[in-house]
Amino acid sequence: MAKEIYSMYPRVKYLRKEALPTALCPGCGGGTVLNAFANAVDQLKIDPRDLVVVSGIGCSAWIASPYFLADTLHTTHGRAIAFATGVKVGLPDKKVVVISGDGDLASIGGNHLIHAARRNIDITVILVNNFIYGMTGGQVAPTTPFGARTTTSPYRNIEHPLQISETVAAAGASYVARWTTAHVYQLIESIKKALTVKGFSLVEVISQCPVQFGRRNRMKEPADMLRWFLKDSVPISKARNMSPEELEGKFVIGELVNRERPEFTEELNKLIDDVQEHFGLREE
Repeated sequence: MAKEIYSMYPRVKYLRKEALPTALCPGCGGGTVLNAFANAVDQLKIDPRDLVVVSGIGCSAWIASPYFLADTLHTTHGRAIAFATGVKVGLPDKKVVVISGDGDLASIGGNHLIHAARRNIDITVILVNNFIYGMTGGQVAPTTPFGARTTTSPYRNIEHPLQISETVAAAGASYVARWTTAHVYQLIESIKKALTVKGFSLVEVISQCPVQFGRRNRMKEPADMLRWFLKDSVPISKARNMSPEELEGKFVIGELVNRERPEFTEELNKLIDDVQEHFGLREE
Protein backbone atom coordinates (compact mmCIF):
# COMPACT_ATOMS: atom_id res chain seq x y z
CA MET A 1 0.00 0.00 0.00
CA ALA A 2 2.81 2.41 0.93
CA LYS A 3 4.62 1.78 -2.37
CA GLU A 4 1.40 2.56 -4.26
CA ILE A 5 1.12 5.90 -2.44
CA TYR A 6 4.72 6.82 -3.19
CA SER A 7 4.28 5.97 -6.87
CA MET A 8 1.60 8.67 -7.10
CA TYR A 9 4.17 11.37 -6.24
CA PRO A 10 5.41 12.83 -9.56
CA ARG A 11 8.99 13.35 -8.31
CA VAL A 12 9.41 9.95 -6.70
CA LYS A 13 12.24 9.09 -9.13
CA TYR A 14 14.44 11.54 -7.18
CA LEU A 15 13.84 9.80 -3.83
CA ARG A 16 15.28 6.70 -2.19
CA LYS A 17 12.10 4.65 -1.86
CA GLU A 18 13.75 2.27 0.60
CA ALA A 19 14.15 5.19 3.04
CA LEU A 20 10.46 6.14 2.96
CA PRO A 21 8.37 7.07 4.85
CA THR A 22 10.51 9.84 6.26
CA ALA A 23 11.43 10.09 9.93
CA LEU A 24 10.43 13.77 9.97
CA CYS A 25 7.88 14.79 12.59
CA PRO A 26 4.28 15.40 11.44
CA GLY A 27 4.01 18.97 10.16
CA CYS A 28 7.77 19.47 9.75
CA GLY A 29 8.76 21.79 6.92
CA GLY A 30 11.52 19.43 5.81
CA GLY A 31 9.21 17.62 3.43
CA THR A 32 8.30 20.89 1.73
CA VAL A 33 11.99 21.70 1.24
CA LEU A 34 12.69 18.21 -0.17
CA ASN A 35 9.75 18.60 -2.57
CA ALA A 36 10.91 22.07 -3.67
CA PHE A 37 14.45 20.83 -4.30
CA ALA A 38 13.23 17.80 -6.28
CA ASN A 39 10.99 20.04 -8.39
CA ALA A 40 13.83 22.48 -9.06
CA VAL A 41 16.15 19.65 -10.17
CA ASP A 42 13.40 18.21 -12.36
CA GLN A 43 12.49 21.53 -14.00
CA LEU A 44 16.15 22.26 -14.76
CA LYS A 45 16.54 18.71 -16.12
CA ILE A 46 19.65 18.15 -14.00
CA ASP A 47 20.87 14.57 -14.06
CA PRO A 48 21.15 13.48 -10.40
CA ARG A 49 24.40 11.76 -11.38
CA ASP A 50 25.86 15.23 -11.87
CA LEU A 51 24.92 16.22 -8.31
CA VAL A 52 26.74 15.83 -5.02
CA VAL A 53 24.50 16.72 -2.09
CA VAL A 54 26.11 17.35 1.30
CA SER A 55 24.50 17.64 4.73
CA GLY A 56 25.64 18.00 8.30
CA ILE A 57 23.87 16.95 11.49
CA GLY A 58 20.30 17.70 12.51
CA CYS A 59 16.71 17.23 11.35
CA SER A 60 17.20 19.24 8.16
CA ALA A 61 20.33 17.27 7.27
CA TRP A 62 18.06 14.28 6.68
CA ILE A 63 16.44 16.02 3.71
CA ALA A 64 19.43 15.16 1.54
CA SER A 65 20.57 12.00 3.28
CA PRO A 66 18.98 9.50 3.19
CA TYR A 67 16.02 10.71 1.14
CA PHE A 68 17.41 12.28 -2.05
CA LEU A 69 18.60 9.81 -4.70
CA ALA A 70 22.04 11.15 -5.62
CA ASP A 71 25.59 10.93 -4.35
CA THR A 72 25.31 12.27 -0.81
CA LEU A 73 27.72 13.01 2.02
CA HIS A 74 26.27 12.99 5.54
CA THR A 75 29.06 14.77 7.39
CA THR A 76 30.03 15.93 10.87
CA HIS A 77 28.27 18.69 12.79
CA GLY A 78 28.89 22.14 11.33
CA ARG A 79 31.30 20.94 8.65
CA ALA A 80 29.00 20.37 5.66
CA ILE A 81 30.29 23.42 3.77
CA ALA A 82 33.91 22.46 4.47
CA PHE A 83 33.27 19.01 2.96
CA ALA A 84 31.39 20.58 0.04
CA THR A 85 34.31 22.92 -0.62
CA GLY A 86 36.64 19.94 -0.95
CA VAL A 87 34.22 18.19 -3.30
CA LYS A 88 33.89 21.27 -5.53
CA VAL A 89 37.65 21.84 -5.74
CA GLY A 90 38.26 18.16 -6.52
CA LEU A 91 35.28 17.74 -8.87
CA PRO A 92 34.64 21.20 -10.34
CA ASP A 93 32.25 19.88 -13.00
CA LYS A 94 29.78 18.60 -10.41
CA LYS A 95 26.89 20.63 -9.03
CA VAL A 96 27.54 20.67 -5.31
CA VAL A 97 24.58 21.37 -3.02
CA VAL A 98 24.47 21.66 0.77
CA ILE A 99 21.14 21.12 2.56
CA SER A 100 21.13 21.46 6.34
CA GLY A 101 19.70 23.46 9.22
CA ASP A 102 20.41 26.77 10.90
CA GLY A 103 22.04 25.17 13.94
CA ASP A 104 24.39 23.18 11.73
CA LEU A 105 25.24 25.81 9.10
CA ALA A 106 24.86 29.17 10.85
CA SER A 107 25.86 28.32 14.42
CA ILE A 108 28.29 25.40 14.67
CA GLY A 109 29.36 25.96 11.05
CA GLY A 110 28.87 29.70 10.83
CA ASN A 111 32.53 30.40 10.08
CA HIS A 112 32.46 28.04 7.08
CA LEU A 113 29.28 29.70 5.79
CA ILE A 114 30.75 33.21 5.91
CA HIS A 115 34.08 32.29 4.36
CA ALA A 116 32.58 30.15 1.59
CA ALA A 117 30.48 33.18 0.65
CA ARG A 118 33.58 35.40 0.83
CA ARG A 119 35.51 33.05 -1.46
CA ASN A 120 32.45 32.83 -3.74
CA ILE A 121 32.96 29.13 -4.37
CA ASP A 122 30.36 27.60 -6.70
CA ILE A 123 28.24 25.82 -4.08
CA THR A 124 24.48 26.06 -3.57
CA VAL A 125 23.40 26.12 0.09
CA ILE A 126 19.78 25.52 1.09
CA LEU A 127 19.66 26.53 4.74
CA VAL A 128 16.53 25.45 6.61
CA ASN A 129 15.91 27.89 9.45
CA ASN A 130 13.48 26.64 12.10
CA PHE A 131 14.83 28.90 14.86
CA ILE A 132 16.08 26.19 17.22
CA TYR A 133 18.24 23.10 17.63
CA GLY A 134 15.42 20.72 16.72
CA MET A 135 16.95 17.26 16.92
CA THR A 136 18.66 17.73 20.28
CA GLY A 137 15.65 19.01 22.20
CA GLY A 138 14.63 22.47 21.02
CA GLN A 139 17.37 24.56 22.59
CA VAL A 140 17.83 28.28 21.92
CA ALA A 141 19.89 29.00 18.80
CA PRO A 142 21.51 32.08 17.21
CA THR A 143 18.40 32.26 14.99
CA THR A 144 15.79 32.14 17.77
CA PRO A 145 13.52 35.21 17.58
CA PHE A 146 13.81 37.78 20.34
CA GLY A 147 11.27 36.99 23.06
CA ALA A 148 10.62 33.41 21.91
CA ARG A 149 10.58 30.48 24.31
CA THR A 150 12.71 27.36 23.97
CA THR A 151 13.77 24.54 26.29
CA THR A 152 16.84 26.54 27.36
CA SER A 153 15.12 29.94 27.36
CA PRO A 154 11.82 28.95 29.02
CA TYR A 155 10.91 32.47 30.08
CA ARG A 156 11.98 34.21 26.84
CA ASN A 157 14.99 34.67 24.61
CA ILE A 158 16.82 37.93 25.33
CA GLU A 159 19.21 37.71 22.36
CA HIS A 160 18.53 39.13 18.91
CA PRO A 161 18.71 36.58 16.07
CA LEU A 162 21.45 36.40 13.48
CA GLN A 163 20.22 37.69 10.12
CA ILE A 164 21.63 34.87 8.01
CA SER A 165 20.81 36.04 4.50
CA GLU A 166 21.99 39.60 5.12
CA THR A 167 25.24 38.31 6.64
CA VAL A 168 25.96 36.00 3.69
CA ALA A 169 25.11 38.77 1.21
CA ALA A 170 27.51 41.14 2.97
CA ALA A 171 30.22 38.43 2.93
CA GLY A 172 30.18 38.38 -0.88
CA ALA A 173 27.86 35.65 -2.18
CA SER A 174 26.73 35.80 -5.80
CA TYR A 175 23.09 34.94 -5.01
CA VAL A 176 21.05 35.17 -1.81
CA ALA A 177 17.31 34.70 -1.33
CA ARG A 178 14.97 34.05 1.57
CA TRP A 179 11.52 32.45 1.47
CA THR A 180 9.31 30.52 3.86
CA THR A 181 7.69 27.11 3.49
CA ALA A 182 4.44 29.00 2.86
CA HIS A 183 5.94 30.43 -0.37
CA VAL A 184 6.57 27.16 -2.21
CA TYR A 185 6.47 28.32 -5.84
CA GLN A 186 8.78 31.27 -5.14
CA LEU A 187 11.08 28.90 -3.24
CA ILE A 188 11.33 26.53 -6.21
CA GLU A 189 12.19 29.42 -8.54
CA SER A 190 14.92 30.66 -6.20
CA ILE A 191 16.43 27.18 -5.86
CA LYS A 192 16.51 26.97 -9.66
CA LYS A 193 18.34 30.31 -9.85
CA ALA A 194 20.74 29.26 -7.09
CA LEU A 195 21.59 26.06 -8.99
CA THR A 196 22.41 27.98 -12.17
CA VAL A 197 24.27 31.00 -10.78
CA LYS A 198 28.06 30.78 -10.93
CA GLY A 199 29.46 31.38 -7.46
CA PHE A 200 28.23 30.90 -3.92
CA SER A 201 24.44 30.89 -3.59
CA LEU A 202 22.27 30.72 -0.50
CA VAL A 203 18.55 30.06 -0.25
CA GLU A 204 17.38 30.49 3.33
CA VAL A 205 14.09 28.73 4.02
CA ILE A 206 12.13 29.82 7.08
CA SER A 207 10.54 26.54 8.14
CA GLN A 208 8.10 25.34 10.77
CA CYS A 209 8.98 23.07 13.67
CA PRO A 210 5.64 22.65 15.48
CA VAL A 211 6.98 20.00 17.86
CA GLN A 212 9.96 21.82 19.37
CA PHE A 213 9.29 25.50 18.60
CA GLY A 214 5.60 25.93 17.81
CA ARG A 215 4.10 24.31 20.89
CA ARG A 216 6.28 26.43 23.19
CA ASN A 217 5.20 29.61 21.41
CA ARG A 218 1.42 29.19 21.22
CA MET A 219 1.49 27.62 17.74
CA LYS A 220 0.68 23.97 18.36
CA GLU A 221 -0.42 23.17 14.81
CA PRO A 222 1.80 23.40 11.71
CA ALA A 223 -0.83 25.59 10.05
CA ASP A 224 -0.47 28.09 12.90
CA MET A 225 3.18 28.57 12.03
CA LEU A 226 2.44 28.85 8.29
CA ARG A 227 -0.14 31.56 9.03
CA TRP A 228 2.51 33.34 11.11
CA PHE A 229 4.95 33.20 8.19
CA LEU A 230 2.37 34.66 5.80
CA LYS A 231 1.27 37.36 8.24
CA ASP A 232 4.76 38.57 9.13
CA SER A 233 6.50 38.21 5.75
CA VAL A 234 7.53 41.46 4.05
CA PRO A 235 8.69 41.57 0.39
CA ILE A 236 12.18 43.01 0.09
CA SER A 237 10.92 45.78 -2.20
CA LYS A 238 8.68 47.00 0.63
CA ALA A 239 11.28 46.38 3.34
CA ARG A 240 13.71 48.82 1.72
CA ASN A 241 11.35 51.64 2.69
CA MET A 242 10.80 50.48 6.27
CA SER A 243 12.76 51.35 9.39
CA PRO A 244 14.61 48.74 11.50
CA GLU A 245 11.95 49.21 14.17
CA GLU A 246 9.18 48.43 11.68
CA LEU A 247 11.03 45.33 10.49
CA GLU A 248 11.61 43.94 13.99
CA GLY A 249 10.23 40.39 14.08
CA LYS A 250 9.39 40.34 10.36
CA PHE A 251 10.60 37.94 7.66
CA VAL A 252 12.06 39.86 4.73
CA ILE A 253 11.46 37.62 1.71
CA GLY A 254 12.72 37.69 -1.86
CA GLU A 255 16.07 38.01 -3.60
CA LEU A 256 18.60 40.00 -1.61
CA VAL A 257 21.51 39.64 -4.05
CA ASN A 258 22.00 38.45 -7.63
CA ARG A 259 25.36 39.54 -9.03
CA GLU A 260 28.43 38.35 -10.90
CA ARG A 261 31.75 37.94 -9.10
CA PRO A 262 34.89 35.88 -9.84
CA GLU A 263 34.35 32.27 -8.74
CA PHE A 264 36.89 30.53 -6.49
CA THR A 265 37.51 27.22 -8.31
CA GLU A 266 37.92 28.95 -11.68
CA GLU A 267 40.42 31.40 -10.18
CA LEU A 268 42.23 28.54 -8.44
CA ASN A 269 42.61 26.57 -11.66
CA LYS A 270 43.80 29.71 -13.50
CA LEU A 271 46.43 30.17 -10.80
CA ILE A 272 47.57 26.54 -11.12
CA ASP A 273 47.87 26.95 -14.91
CA ASP A 274 49.85 30.19 -14.53
CA VAL A 275 52.28 28.62 -12.03
CA GLN A 276 52.76 25.51 -14.17
CA GLU A 277 53.43 27.66 -17.24
CA HIS A 278 55.85 29.87 -15.32
CA PHE A 279 57.92 26.88 -14.17
CA GLY A 280 57.56 24.94 -17.42
CA LEU A 281 55.50 22.20 -15.78
CA ARG A 282 52.50 22.25 -18.09
CA GLU A 283 51.97 19.02 -20.03
CA GLU A 284 51.79 19.51 -23.81
